Amino acid sequence: MARIQSKGVSQRLQELLEGLERGLEEGLIPAGIFNDPELFELEASRIFSRSWVYLAHVSEIPSPGDYVLRYILNNAFIVVRSEDGKIRAFLDMCRHRGMRVCRAEMGNASHFRCPFHGWTYRNDGSLVGVPAEREAFGEGFRKEDWGLLPIPRLEEWDGLVFGNLDPEASSLEEWLGEIRWYLELVTKRSPMGLEVLGPPQRFVVNTDWKLALETFISDSYHTLMTHRSMIELGIAPKDAKYAMYGEQIHIPGKGHGTMVVGAPPGAKLPPFWGYPEEMMERARTSYPTRQQWEVARETRIFLVTLFPNFSLHNPIRKPDPQYPVPVPMLTFRVWHPLGPGRIEIISWGMVERDAPEWFKEKARLSYLRFFGSSGTFEQDDTEIWSHVAQNAASTLGRKVRLNYQMGRNLKPDPNWPGPGVAYPINFTDENLRNFYRKYLDMIQG
Repeated sequence: MARIQSKGVSQRLQELLEGLERGLEEGLIPAGIFNDPELFELEASRIFSRSWVYLAHVSEIPSPGDYVLRYILNNAFIVVRSEDGKIRAFLDMCRHRGMRVCRAEMGNASHFRCPFHGWTYRNDGSLVGVPAEREAFGEGFRKEDWGLLPIPRLEEWDGLVFGNLDPEASSLEEWLGEIRWYLELVTKRSPMGLEVLGPPQRFVVNTDWKLALETFISDSYHTLMTHRSMIELGIAPKDAKYAMYGEQIHIPGKGHGTMVVGAPPGAKLPPFWGYPEEMMERARTSYPTRQQWEVARETRIFLVTLFPNFSLHNPIRKPDPQYPVPVPMLTFRVWHPLGPGRIEIISWGMVERDAPEWFKEKARLSYLRFFGSSGTFEQDDTEIWSHVAQNAASTLGRKVRLNYQMGRNLKPDPNWPGPGVAYPINFTDENLRNFYRKYLDMIQG
């Protein structure tokens, strides 16, 4: 059994992680990993300081000067499209005395001026203005040495912008690996790509980042009870096991996973998520492969989670009770860790750029109703997550081994047309077991 490579790790934490490693293949996970201050610090240094973390979508900053403020751990970054059209990201910290130079979460600016002493930076990060420069710093002061600090790594894939704090990290494309095939079911559904439906919604939940993403990478099983009221109200399909039907796929060694959910037997749901006919026809030629089109045509609910903390959810839902047919909605979200047992959910509504205007509005309403900060499904989930995290921090609860054994008897589906390891049912914890293998690999250093 591998030991954690760190002199600073306590014996208590060592035993907790050894318990995770011992129990993982049996489907037994110690609850203590879901709310532990010392483990959170290790996650910050071993996982979030070395992983590709989602920051923004290119449609948020379409024009020169457009910027958004985004975060990795407690680091704030200005993600900006500079005057030359290039997307850059800089630590929001003046090089003079450390004050933040960006005073809004989004906007358009040719320059950023520090409110402390007035040092001014162009939106390409270069320092261009120093008050009383000659009197304060003399003739030899080199402004070119004092620009804003760029993020160590910044890359874009199909409109999605990611950052990495590790300058030696492998490429984003390598990090994503074969999960790109599944991301393309969303990003290449239209030849025009995606756009945001306004700024993201942000809200704080007292839970662990891993608990939140578990629901979006593997846990279709919770819909039976957590969202039962949605079934009784006719918002979700009548079959309480509706989220079971389909395939659960993971990418070995990467930690990424996806759930592709079809229509329950006998359910009268339209194909291709219920997107309008014109969008379905565009997708037929926009997808890179015939297999992707065939999978998309039979999909009604779709989720992807990228290690460590990005998820997308693309379900078919009714935007309001009076509307006669379901409308698909798409959300991107980041489970941003704020501390042990505390996260900020940053949630975007997304839609195809060339979708009809009426559809964009219905998709926006569907997103707000179900997965905005006051969304019905969102409230169901966050209530559960917060209580699990509270129990995980209790003196007895942290020692309990939780059951992650669902689907251990399943065999992979040899006929699945996409990459990764697929299982022919979504009531399984295999994606979670794969996620925690990657988690342990990074935590152990």
